[in-house]
Amino acid sequence: MSTNAAFKALADPTRRSILAMLRKGERTAGELAEAFDMTKPSMSHHFAVLKEADLITSRRESQTIWYALNTSVVEELMGWAMELLAKEKPKRSKK
Repeated sequence: MSTNAAFKALADPTRRSILAMLRKGERTAGELAEAFDMTKPSMSHHFAVLKEADLITSRRESQTIWYALNTSVVEELMGWAMELLAKEKPKRSKK
């Protein structure tokens, strides 16, 4: 997993919404696209960025593409963020 690719993917509100929808389970590309007012190429771009960051997986079933949340990568990112937040903050000197 590339942390930079993951943060790039998470920077966009549409992609965060896609991930939120996938928390509830696997969805087709069409089901996901129905929730957004954008072209198919734009949706495909968002899916590609999420896949490049390894945040989602996909499988083809005939003409249908199914997407799912890659929970192991999301858990890894959350672990990293929690570790970052858990570190002690430097104490400020009193003046």
